[in-house]
Amino acid sequence: MRKRTAARLALATTGVLTLALAGCASGGDGGSASGEDSGQSTLERLQEEGTVTLAINGEQPYSWIGDDGEPTGATIAIHKEIFSNLGIDNIEVEQVDWDNLIPGLNAGRWDVVSAGMSILPDRCEQAAFSDPEIMYTTTLAVPAGNPKGLSDLDSVLASGGDVKLAIQSGAIEAGYVEQLGGYSNTVEVDSAANGLETVASGRADAFALTAVSLNWMTEDMDDLETTEAFVQEIDGVKQIGAGATVFRAADSELREAYNEELAKITGDEQAYLDLVEPFGFTAENLPPENVTTEKLCAGDLADLQ
Repeated sequence: MRKRTAARLALATTGVLTLALAGCASGGDGGSASGEDSGQSTLERLQEEGTVTLAINGEQPYSWIGDDGEPTGATIAIHKEIFSNLGIDNIEVEQVDWDNLIPGLNAGRWDVVSAGMSILPDRCEQAAFSDPEIMYTTTLAVPAGNPKGLSDLDSVLASGGDVKLAIQSGAIEAGYVEQLGGYSNTVEVDSAANGLETVASGRADAFALTAVSLNWMTEDMDDLETTEAFVQEIDGVKQIGAGATVFRAADSELREAYNEELAKITGDEQAYLDLVEPFGFTAENLPPENVTTEKLCAGDLADLQ
């Protein structure tokens, strides 16, 4: 198989085709994002139009635009199944920076965020999350051979500043670093592809992100590798994390209908694997029943150990 480099991957994800125009998810000229001015809920509007607009960040293997110009990935597969069952057969996608996903959602520029976003208390204050869809672990992307001998974020912090760490703006790993007391020798990137390119070019020694993403993206690279996946501990508590689809808080009808369809998938392991396994996910990524959006939004991680 032909090897890729991080630089080639970064170039491949730069300037991708936008499949939906900003603002197309609004409730109409002068209308609200949820369609209230027209007397319709967002769910009713989407079913009438037959189209839902998703915002993605382009992080593989969750959701990205493929070489054929079509959206693909594990969350896209889940969404195609669920929205089709809700009578919404057409999916349009807009790829945006991570920090713009929730603000753009609340501004009505798209209907839903499809990025496998981790359910965190501060994010729950800004928008509403579906039931958990994907469980997470973390890993570090490092140069081939792992010259710094890194294993996790603790090993980075133990270097005394000798390791330059790339972190993605707004990602959960950035929050881990802050909660661990902060780390001064970091470089901020705006995407997973740019994080990998930063390490490959020597501008950082490691890049922290979810394991399934970095394992997938570095699989065919000869200049980068990943460490063993780990669950970060902070103050003795494992940072159990799960990702979900994001909705506007006002769109409770849409979210509830979505959750009903999602439960049919997550309640059937084979149905779940049929959708996500082609993108590198396994049964280990299937959320257990005790991991709920309510607990994650409340930050009750000790109750999940």
